[in-house]
Formats: sequence, C-alpha cells, structure tokens
Amino acid sequence: MNRYLMIRRLRGPAFLLLLGTNALLAEAHILGWSQSWPFYLILLGVLLLAERAALATEGYPEFPAANYAGVPQPEAGQAAEAAGAAETAKRHQGFENDVNGGQS
Repeated sequence: MNRYLMIRRLRGPAFLLLLGTNALLAEAHILGWSQSWPFYLILLGVLLLAERAALATEGYPEFPAANYAGVPQPEAGQAAEAAGAAETAKRHQGFENDVNGGQS
C-alpha cells in the first residue's frame, strides 16, 4: 500500500485518539477543552507534513483504469456512433438563445 494512502487513512483515527486523550485529561482536571486546541493544530500539521513527504518520495498513487473488469465496453460501431451523436449535440448546443436560430 502506498504510504500516502496509509497516512490519509490514519488521519481520522489519530484525531479520535487525541479527542479521547483530551476527554480523559479534561475529566481529571489536568487540561481543559479550551486549552487543548493547539494539540489539534499540531497533529494536523504533522499529518500534512507526513503526507507531503510521502508524496515527494513516491508520487501520487495509481488509480484504477477506466476499463476495469466487470464493466461492459461498447463495441467499435457503437463507440463511433456515440462519438458522432456527442459531436452533433455539441454543434447544436445553445441555438435556442440565438436570434437567427444558428443560421449565419
């Protein structure tokens, strides 16, 4: 697994762990809720730096291709027909606002 993805997936549990620790410290009257906001900023900064470092060393993760197994692919004739229909729709788009109806 890519380190970048692993760090991204650990962001939520890390904040949940910090929240639980903060709740325990607040119950023991050691650190109040209003005094703990810097810890959240520090954790966010550390995680963002770790993500940047992982991206710098490994690059962006690979995403699956568009034609993966399980999705039916159009046949050659159907693909050409769909492309022609898309081109026609693009050419005729916006004629309703033209006073000449698309005529020059």
